[in-house]
Amino acid sequence: MSATAIPLDLTRLRAAYGKDLSPSIVVTRILDDIEVRGDDGVWISRVPRDALIARARTLEALSVELRSGLPLWGVPFSVKDCIDAEGMPTTSACPAFAYAPERSNLAVERLLAAGAILVGKTNMDQFATGLNGTRSPYGIATNPFDPAYIPGGSSSGAAVSVAAGMVSFALGTDTGGSGRVPAAFNNVVGLKPTRGRLSGLGTVPACRSIETISVFALTAPDAQQVLDIAEAFDPLDPFARHAGDEHSIPPAFRFGVPNELEFFGDEDSRALFAAGVDAVVALGGVAHPVDYTPFHELNDLLFSGPWLAERYGALAGFLEGSPDGALLLTRDILLGGQRFTGAEVFAAQRRLLELQRQVAGIWRDIDVFVVPTTPTIYRVEEMLADPLVLNARLGTYTNFVNFADFAAVATPNGFLPSGLPQGITLLGPAWSERALTGLADRFQRHRGSPLGATGFAPPEHVAPLTREIA
Repeated sequence: MSATAIPLDLTRLRAAYGKDLSPSIVVTRILDDIEVRGDDGVWISRVPRDALIARARTLEALSVELRSGLPLWGVPFSVKDCIDAEGMPTTSACPAFAYAPERSNLAVERLLAAGAILVGKTNMDQFATGLNGTRSPYGIATNPFDPAYIPGGSSSGAAVSVAAGMVSFALGTDTGGSGRVPAAFNNVVGLKPTRGRLSGLGTVPACRSIETISVFALTAPDAQQVLDIAEAFDPLDPFARHAGDEHSIPPAFRFGVPNELEFFGDEDSRALFAAGVDAVVALGGVAHPVDYTPFHELNDLLFSGPWLAERYGALAGFLEGSPDGALLLTRDILLGGQRFTGAEVFAAQRRLLELQRQVAGIWRDIDVFVVPTTPTIYRVEEMLADPLVLNARLGTYTNFVNFADFAAVATPNGFLPSGLPQGITLLGPAWSERALTGLADRFQRHRGSPLGATGFAPPEHVAPLTREIA
């Protein structure tokens, strides 16, 4: 059986492994594909070929009984390069900042312990300071649908590595949309878990108090299975939280849609989102308008308010010690956090609490909140010409989510007349991931969305994960 004929979603990859496919064949195919793609801006560092094949053969040497206890046996994945993976440098897309971590982030450790194969560390907007994917000295990850367009960021390489069929899933991060915007532009699923569900230790913080590791996958069930394995309460992480009650979405459900929708003149994206809303109705939903005013204010707090001071504080030592080490735009963005006073920080925190209480009230009237993942997409040359304004527009429907303490699943929603993909995002209260991924799976199948840029359709049946790593 040829590895090139096997899609990398978990269901079919596992089925193929149960026949005559092996991890070493898959790894070799991936390495060959990466070589053919050349300098596509996806990778910052990769596991050497010999080490990657050795990892695959070590897994192949395990007994059938041992393999059965590894739910990710032979599954290839990538990690955004602001997340630590032992044995590989962490750069956060800044060569002058690079360091060698002593251990991997806990989620990475658990995925490896479950039998997954790490292929490499992926490109990103430097220090996670953008939603567009163009702010890296390692180049721009090539959008697999049209290289003239941005891949989305900051987790650009992570999303492209999944969409292009180089890995089954990827870890990214998400502060204001970095785990969802690239999902939309690459036609993959982006799962943004509840804050504190995955350990943030062993990551380079963008805005530590509100960010989270995220998951990119070809299907929503795959993303949920990865989350189930990666999750563990980390007592050393001051932002870790014990899981709360799970939220459910009934068969006949109510969903919210913003009462004001802005697409910045992109009427094709407006029409595509309307088609997505119709699809949610077809799945049993009844639409309700939601006042978007408080969400706009939350957006402004994140990247125009004093949380910029937290971003600056996390990297102040590096910025002062290596004044020329970061890209000029990145440095200017981070240094903007210096202007806020302590009084402004506390005033903003009070306002945040008020807004959180206000937006939490929507769950009395709806079961899920449906928004466009992005209002539009831009060409690379457009983004480089106007990087701040256009980048801010990309976060219109993403920036508020961590502030609001929502979980989110960005889901493919079809294609624009240009052939570029766009998505919708399903939002729920904290700990609603499982309900959201269930609905996202139904939505993706209803819309007939293929898996990334691979051309494969979703698998007909998804077997539930029954084995977890303790």
